[in-house]
This record gives sequence, C-alpha cells and structure tokens, in this order.
Amino acid sequence: MLSRFLHEFAGIESAWTAANIAETLVEQVRTQIGEGRALCALSGGVDSAVAAALVQRAIGDRLTCVFVDHGLLRSGERAQVEHDFVAATGATLVTVDASETFLGELAGVTDPEAKRKIIGREFIRSFEGAVSDVVGDSRRDDTAGIQFLVQGTLYPDVVESGGGSGTANIKSHHNVGGLPEDLTFTLVEPLRLLFKDEVRAVGRELGLPEEIVGRQPFPGPGLAIRIVGEVTPDRLDTLRRADAIAREELTAAGQDRNIWQCPVVLLADVRSVGVQGDGRTYGHPIVLRPVSSEDAMTADWTRLPYEVLERISTRITNEVPEVNRVVLDITSKPPGTIEWE
Repeated sequence: MLSRFLHEFAGIESAWTAANIAETLVEQVRTQIGEGRALCALSGGVDSAVAAALVQRAIGDRLTCVFVDHGLLRSGERAQVEHDFVAATGATLVTVDASETFLGELAGVTDPEAKRKIIGREFIRSFEGAVSDVVGDSRRDDTAGIQFLVQGTLYPDVVESGGGSGTANIKSHHNVGGLPEDLTFTLVEPLRLLFKDEVRAVGRELGLPEEIVGRQPFPGPGLAIRIVGEVTPDRLDTLRRADAIAREELTAAGQDRNIWQCPVVLLADVRSVGVQGDGRTYGHPIVLRPVSSEDAMTADWTRLPYEVLERISTRITNEVPEVNRVVLDITSKPPGTIEWE
C-alpha cells in the first residue's frame, strides 16, 4: 500500500535500485583510483567478491585480487574460492599462503579483540608483501603504482567496530578496527554504506553467479573467532571436521536457503564428561548457531527440524572423537552477536 501510494499517486521514482547503486559505485571507484592500480583483498565471501567485481568493472585489468590463506579456513575453502571466483569473473587471482605466520602470531592469544586485531594487521602485512613478491613476479611492469587496497567492508562492520556516530565498539572487525595504524595503502571500500541484502542485489546486477552471491557469510578472521580459547592446529582440525559435517547435513536437508548462516563453535577451554562405547570421555562441546537475518544488524535463531539437528549431533560425536557433546545456541541478536567472538 505504501509503495503504491509513493510511486503511483505521489509520482516518486525508485532511485535506490541495484542497477543505480552499481552504476554509482563504479563511477565512485573510477574517480577514487583514477589511472592507478589496486589490490583486492579476496576472502571468498559475498562482500569481497562483489567489491572485486565492482572495481574490476571500473578499472579492468589494473586490479589484482589477492587471496590470503591464513590457515583459518574451513575444509575445502581455498580450492573453492580459487575455482569459483576465477570461473565467474576471469579476474587475475594470486594466492598467498601465510598460514604459518598467522598461527604463529595467534599462539597463546585467547582474547577475541586481540585475535581480530592480530588478524587484521597480518592481512595488511600479507598484502604489502604481495605487491613486491607476488604481483611483481607475475607482472613484470612497475609495481610502485599499487597504492589502493579494495575491501568488502559493509555498514554493519563499521557500526559494530564503533565507527558510527555515537556507537559503541561491540567488536573490532578485522577490516575496520583491526587495521594497523601504519597502513601504507589507500582503502577503497565501495560497499561501506550497504547492508548484506543490498550487496547481494548489486552482485546479481553485476552478473555474478548465485553460487557466489547466495553464499552464506563467513567471517574474515575465519575459524579463529569460532574457537573460544587459543587457536592451535589441533583445535582447528577438530573444528574443521565438525563444521564440515554440519554444513554437509544442512545442505542435504535443503536448509541452506532457510538460514542466514550457521557458525559451528568449538569451546576449546571447556570439557565435559561423556560416555562413548564402554568408556569415559572428557571431550569438548561444539555449539551450533543457526541464525536467520536480513542485514546482520539483528538476527533470530533458526528453528531447524529436530531430525536434522539429531543427525548433525550424532555424526559429530561419532566421527570427531575430541567432541562428546553438541549444544544449540538459541540466542537472538541482540543480546548475542552472530559470531561468539
């Protein structure tokens, strides 16, 4: 009714469309970068993919996408990113394996804010290294002109990092509050004022396939903020196996489009007594956090079918020996954020 009144009776045109947004953002990027060159921080998620597609349309082959494997990815994610993004865009993609560096810097760290800031800092250091080491090797021309770094920062990232007027710092997103003060790049953040649903619409307008545009969100810091406690290779392995089972069962049950995302969290500093076979166990709990949302500013827990939850729990406790308990997080946002850390 309101839409009909505004458009049919009041004669107000719809200017805030995906096509108009995409066109405006492309022009803004062209103006900001000019004749310069840019790196795009590609994570494999919706936000960075849409940001990359926008900038590629604006400056063409003067954009190089860099995917940093920080060792905190889910099972099979690196191969999926390398295949899907290149197949969809044809963009130049360089992969940097920085897993040893990230895990070394995170050793002994348990505070979630410290984790995020370490990851944000090391991401930037990886991109700085890519200018001379990777991009310079793959393109023999002058690399000194790479002054711009493209990020898929969204408005909720800015708000939660305390970047809005009068807002508190809920948690520092690695691409906002986690950036180092001595940043040598000029940031290009074409999506900074958009919400996730608007980003998806812009991605579709740019012709990105649904496998990318419809992908569930996954945080830039990866599994580091889904391990409550210190991040270690063994804990990452445990969480990867549990996460892969949960994602496999949700897909098999046709639930991928019914949820915004389903973080799988390892309570690494918590143990509980259990019984497996005829023996006592003292294993870790895994938390399932299925949520529904439109823009990530608010969220509600998703009422998944009991039989789906049962299959996930049974498989995880049978197939991941370090885990002997699976629990369901039924907290909305607010008060709880979507990610535990």
